Amino acid sequence: MEEKIINIGPYHPLQEEPELFKLYCDGEIVKNIDWVTGYNHRGIERISESKTFDEVFFLVERVCGICSTSHPFAFANCIEEIGRIELPDRAKYIRSIIGELERIHSHLLWVGLAGHFLGYNTVFMWAWKYREPVLDLFEMITGNRNSYAMFRIGGNRRDIENDKIPRMRKVLDMIKRKTDLIKGAIMDDPVIHARTKGVGVIPKEAIIDYGALGPTARASGVDIDVRRDDPYAAYPLVDWKVIVEEEGDVFAKAKVRILEMYESISIIEQCLEGLKKEPEGTHYVPVKNIPAGVGMGHAEAPRGEVFHFAITDGSKSPIRHKIRAPSYQNIPTFKVSGVGQTISDTTIALAAVDPCYCCTERMGFAYDYKTGRKTLNGKDLIELSQRKTDEIRNKLNK
Repeated sequence: MEEKIINIGPYHPLQEEPELFKLYCDGEIVKNIDWVTGYNHRGIERISESKTFDEVFFLVERVCGICSTSHPFAFANCIEEIGRIELPDRAKYIRSIIGELERIHSHLLWVGLAGHFLGYNTVFMWAWKYREPVLDLFEMITGNRNSYAMFRIGGNRRDIENDKIPRMRKVLDMIKRKTDLIKGAIMDDPVIHARTKGVGVIPKEAIIDYGALGPTARASGVDIDVRRDDPYAAYPLVDWKVIVEEEGDVFAKAKVRILEMYESISIIEQCLEGLKKEPEGTHYVPVKNIPAGVGMGHAEAPRGEVFHFAITDGSKSPIRHKIRAPSYQNIPTFKVSGVGQTISDTTIALAAVDPCYCCTERMGFAYDYKTGRKTLNGKDLIELSQRKTDEIRNKLNK
């Protein structure tokens, strides 16, 4: 049969953000996949260089809406390495609580979407319903249900008062019971088993070759987690375990995320006990300036390792800021998980790594796809955008 190309994207119901995947198909079987990026570039790394260190926290929170505290976490670790800043234990506990609440809400969001993509909307409704109390906790602690504006150099902008702990524990107990419900619905359902077991398998060797991260890697037997391998915040102060499965299929990825929610609840409960032992108000240390230096900071986001690199010169802003999100590593594994599958199974494998495209976008130039010749560089693109803005402004002013 003649090879056909099926485009998923750049705008598609499966994707919440623009990205293009070209499936080269022989009938229903996918023979190859091309990935086209560059639809959503926002220039955050460049903007960062014009902001103060304190302002950068608000900027990088907006790299990703779902894991909006993972980037501030990594950036804080990066700058605090340059400044050799040691946090009080209370600040460490608070940071880990925020990070693990985010992991729970992100995994619940993924589980719900996975159920929706499979046509199992009961799981979708359950997961998103029980995600709401997690967002309510965020609102109680930070004032926001997303983009929490919680971190600062030297600690946190807000404390978690001890009188909030009983309410938080009550919500966590409820979330644990509801996670039992979701786990039973997924682990014991023969239809979900039929649609996910043996589908989108990524062998351990391919994970290592692609440098995949997070649940995508752990579902294929790769035992990595930044929280344990390069401890930060309160993770070395509490007991928890890294969840690893061996099968590497879509079902294993779901299992890893569900079991990780139990670990996150346990970490938060231990951190709340830790808060009781630390005096209130010690949620940060004052920091007057950041010296010249080079720093690297990372954090274990719900999708895997977030990496931030910065160079400072003693001023109030970074002079270079580089960001790498886990989806940048995980998305190319579709070359392994999708090729050889049917079209319907490839789309499930596509969603199984929980791709975040706004985290991933990188664009340095535009090129002619037929000849491969560069047509516009980064500076040209900025000038083109500015001219277009001026044209629109002039039309509106007439």
